Amino acid sequence: MKAKTVYLGIKGSVVAVEAGTGRQLWARQLKGVDLVNVMLDGDRLYAATHGEVFCLDPRSGAIRWHNPLKGWGWGMISIAVEGSRANSGLTLAAERRRRNAEASSAAVNATG
Repeated sequence: MKAKTVYLGIKGSVVAVEAGTGRQLWARQLKGVDLVNVMLDGDRLYAATHGEVFCLDPRSGAIRWHNPLKGWGWGMISIAVEGSRANSGLTLAAERRRRNAEASSAAVNATG
């Protein structure tokens, strides 16, 4: 089984690390020094920062394309891809809370 990769958006960069070890696989400087919003959709890693959006190769960090979104300013960008599973940190956190609640309920029922 292939080791999972974690993609971090930090200080205008995207950093890929091995989930099991934390070993850095690659890093790609994009723009500015702000938070980078990232979303993985199959073989495309979308990253938005400094009012711009990038599509990266998740295996290498190479930039496939870039759109400066001229005229839209420098605000925070959220990302959604038609037909893909939700992959935001908020969605993942909500799913984790749901699973933890189910596990707690099952443990209570098993001991009661």
